[in-house]
Amino acid sequence: MRFVIQRVTESSVKVDGKVIGQIGKGFMVLIGVADSDTKEIADKMVKKMTGLRIFEDEEGKTNLSLDAVGGELLLISQFTLYANCKKGNRPSFVEAGKPDMAEELYEYIISKCKEHIPVVERGMFGADMKVSLVNDGPFTIVLDSDRL
Repeated sequence: MRFVIQRVTESSVKVDGKVIGQIGKGFMVLIGVADSDTKEIADKMVKKMTGLRIFEDEEGKTNLSLDAVGGELLLISQFTLYANCKKGNRPSFVEAGKPDMAEELYEYIISKCKEHIPVVERGMFGADMKVSLVNDGPFTIVLDSDRL
């Protein structure tokens, strides 16, 4: 499982020109699922992500978590995080999770995040989405379950 976490001052996602998810200060997270991923892996990823202390405290040090600053989440499914570009110039996505399984884990991740964070917005699984954000910092972290 892979999460690309971007600390943002604002972010939104549109489908067919309509905003379906929008947040202020918080994390916009791109979520990629592999066939080998499980709910247990998702639990570890959510715990790590929501516990990251990457917001500044009163001394300007990155020492505060999402919860501590009243931050919000925008969660976007993105199978292209499992693109394999080793051969040629056209990426292969065979390492990405099968759609039914990946959508089930995406929904599970959303529900787990709602247990910890009051405002959790989302994209639309499998849709052509247009994501906008203002990256704060910029501050971007990649979490990979193979490296936790």
